[in-house]
Amino acid sequence: MTDQDMYHEGMRSLQDARETRPLADRLGKVTLRSAFTAEDRAFISSRPMMFVATADSSGNPDCSYKGGLPGFVRVVDDRTLAFPDYDGNGMYRSLGNVLVNPAVGLLFLDFESPRRLRVNGMAEISASDPLLVEFPGAVFIVRVTARKIFPNCPRYVHKMQLVEYSAYAPRADYVPPVPAWKTFDVFRDALPPRDREDLKNK
Repeated sequence: MTDQDMYHEGMRSLQDARETRPLADRLGKVTLRSAFTAEDRAFISSRPMMFVATADSSGNPDCSYKGGLPGFVRVVDDRTLAFPDYDGNGMYRSLGNVLVNPAVGLLFLDFESPRRLRVNGMAEISASDPLLVEFPGAVFIVRVTARKIFPNCPRYVHKMQLVEYSAYAPRADYVPPVPAWKTFDVFRDALPPRDREDLKNK
């Protein structure tokens, strides 16, 4: 991967203004990779959450939190990771963006022993991916082919502790509770039939 692939003119202009171009080039040479290491795999599989950045076809950005139990994001080969799409609010802002602009940026964080890892790549969505059977509650599987994988300095990551995993996180042999907002009158008549049926059975 060349320096040109890593930095565009906007980045270079700020590097030059702050005299950080040599440092940026060194970081690119030392930390940037396009294949997952064993350490990357272990770190990603241990994370119960990540942030996903997407943009639409006009470049309008969106950022989303994605959570699950550790292992819900899986590195499936040296260049590819996969994660499930679980039931949400039905807006499909992130995945809708992927359909028109597959470029994504993922950020994985450890708040207890501060650490962060970034994965930039190209995503695709499937409703028939063979991994669906391995992720209870998944609607789609998203696969991301990594183009840039690199750690970031964690100095500004605030140290926080996990209190408990979300009761809504899908898992085998478990039926998550219905989220409270689906019971609100303002949403009830707009819910898809499957959700209305779920509410009847509660």
